[in-house]
Parts: sequence; structure tokens; C-alpha cells
Amino acid sequence: MRTSADWVRHFGDNSKIHRVDWTTKVAITPTEKQAILKSLQAWQLGETSDGSHLLSAARRYANQTHDMIYPLAVELFIKEEQKHGNNLGKYLDLIGEKRVSKDWGDTMFRKIRYYNTSMELWTLAVITVESTAQVFYQSLKDATNCPLLKQICTDILIDEAPHIEFQRERMETIYFAAKPSTRLLRYWAYMLFYFATISVVWFAHRKAFTAGGNGFWKYFRKMRLKFRRNFRQLRSPEAKAYYRHEFLQQYYTH
Repeated sequence: MRTSADWVRHFGDNSKIHRVDWTTKVAITPTEKQAILKSLQAWQLGETSDGSHLLSAARRYANQTHDMIYPLAVELFIKEEQKHGNNLGKYLDLIGEKRVSKDWGDTMFRKIRYYNTSMELWTLAVITVESTAQVFYQSLKDATNCPLLKQICTDILIDEAPHIEFQRERMETIYFAAKPSTRLLRYWAYMLFYFATISVVWFAHRKAFTAGGNGFWKYFRKMRLKFRRNFRQLRSPEAKAYYRHEFLQQYYTH
């Protein structure tokens, strides 16, 4: 597991890499645009969040855990997400389409983020959204033959894998720091939130997912696999044995 300092180095190094060649030809057909435009605009808006509430939660968490480098890693993570939003916005400008300032899905998630001060819930939410983003941007990439859009999506997909690892490691740290008696309940709450959220994302962007070759059941299978991968350590035999031991210790101690 990497430290916060390791992640600061990773995000710093990655910020120096530029994978999108903006001289690449823009070539998207009206049919392709119709299938993806609304979703492209919505995700562009979502990627441009200033991340202030996430950063506030990270600072509170850092004060509790004395990991004072963690907020810097989160800040660099946010900047990388904003890079994605800027690239998508630039692409919308090039194809002559507007950047939207409001989307019902983004509004809903922003309201949830506004009232959320828990690092645990933030981490769960980001893992969930980043997991759907992997399937979404692959769908977006496959839905058109535009070379520039494919480059933009590839750049985002390369960034997303470490993003999920960054959040997954923090999720495990938070989970195993919780009382053993609460962990099973937490795990089931994570699962409920995850599958409810990915269902909302599907219905909001099903046209773009389908255009990229991901019908509902294919999307669902991919997302189920991602849940298993991202949360497997929380329910591994070693983990279950560990918190069973901790629970028994607590029980007999009291």
C-alpha cells in the first residue's frame, strides 16, 4: 500500500505527461454526436467540480489521523479530474457545442457532496463514480471514430486506474480502523450505495453506454466485477479472520 507521499509523487509526475495532441483532426459524424452529446456535456460539467468539500473532508480526516500529507494528495487528485473536464470542454468548443452549466445528475450529486463531511462516504462515492467513469469513457471512445476524442478518452482512462487504487487503499484504511463489530454492516451499506448509484448512472447515460457497445446487462456485469475487485480486501478470508479475532477480543474484554 502506498503512502500519501507516494501518491503526491505519482500525481506530480503524471501532471507533466501530456497525451493529447490538439492538432489531431476532429471528425465526428452527426449520428455519433447525437448519441453521446448530452452525456459528454454532463460528464464535462461533473469533472470541473472545484472539489472544495472533498478537500475539507480530507483536511478534517488528516487532523484526526495525523496524515498531514493526505490533503495534498487529494488536491492533486482533484486537479487531475479538472484536467479531464478542461479537455472535454475544449473538445466541446472544437465541435461547436456548448458547455452546460446545469445537469440533473450533477446537481443531485453536488447536493449530496455539499452535506457530506465523512471521508468514508467521500471515498466510497469517489470509488463508485470513478468505476462508472471507466466504463463510460471506454464507451465514449468506442462510440465514435473521432481520433481526437479517442485520445482524450484514452488519457482519462489511463488516469482513472490509479485514481481508483488511490481511493481503494484509503477505503481499506478507513474500514479496518472501524470497530470490528460494525464492519459487516458497513460492507453491506457500501454495496447498497454502489449498486444504487451505478443504476442511476446507467439510466442517465444509457444512450452513450449503448452506443459504445455496453447494453444494460453488459454494463452491470462490468460494474459488478469492479465492485468485487475494489472491495475484495474488505471481505477476504484474511480480513474476516482478522476482524472476527478483534470482535472476540472486544467481547471477552468487556
